[in-house]
Amino acid sequence: MKFKVGDFVLRKSYDYDILFRIYQIDNDKTVTIVGEEMRLIADAPINDLVLVNEQDRKLRNEEEKKKQESCYRLFRQDSRLLRQKSEYVMTGGYRSNSSYFELPGRILHIDGDPVYLNKCTDLYEKLGVPIYGVHMEEREIPLQITSLLEMVRPDILVVTGHDAYMRSKGDQNEMKAYRNTKYFAEAVREARKFEPHIDHLVIFAGACQSYFETLIRAGANFASSPDRINIHALDPVYIAAKVSLTSFMDSVSVWELLRNTLTGEKGLGGIETRGLLRRGMPTKSDEDINNDRKIGK
Repeated sequence: MKFKVGDFVLRKSYDYDILFRIYQIDNDKTVTIVGEEMRLIADAPINDLVLVNEQDRKLRNEEEKKKQESCYRLFRQDSRLLRQKSEYVMTGGYRSNSSYFELPGRILHIDGDPVYLNKCTDLYEKLGVPIYGVHMEEREIPLQITSLLEMVRPDILVVTGHDAYMRSKGDQNEMKAYRNTKYFAEAVREARKFEPHIDHLVIFAGACQSYFETLIRAGANFASSPDRINIHALDPVYIAAKVSLTSFMDSVSVWELLRNTLTGEKGLGGIETRGLLRRGMPTKSDEDINNDRKIGK
């Protein structure tokens, strides 16, 4: 069977577990594939692949949407509780009719996959979080990170894309066994040179099966993947958005944060971190506030 870039496929040897899309055709025997919902990249023999027809893909997409909707409802529930707490604090225990506005933490999301980036951007906007998204190949991120930070001046940095732990190249404690972790770690170190304080620039780094310990040691607040499992394409969004929408007066509970993700604590972890949302009064128009928060101001 003749495959082309962009085709959706399943792997026979892995019992058709994950939906992949063909990212690159390496030669007439192997292709590079990336997970459609999981941030996994792999080399695959062409004779191990099965083309997914449109009907089967729609069925898988429907199942995936149900999982995403469940996480979204949980996140919105948490957001409503945070807003109720804000109203109580800013009105002096509901004794005042004072109005107030909120400035969520701004996010710079750098993604190695343009399809993932579009999905993430759509969800950020749905959650009401200010986002500046950039697509860039993983190996390029450490080289461009400082100039992007200088331009965007974000409160939160997400560095993600594709990754994989390759058992044949070493054990879990060897960097050479990971496809892109070294680039994520280098990017985090460069970002920490720009802003060393872990609460002034909150960083998420990693993808499927990434070397979690190295990313945390490099300076990330949150990273993947403690158990070297696959993480969902949208997991970084839920983590970054939770920090963005939590008041800087409060710390973000790691356990509460992870329960909003699709992967959970086996795929994601991190350290205690302060929220980044700030409240103010009196109310200004959204347009005025947005003008005050333009990039570089």
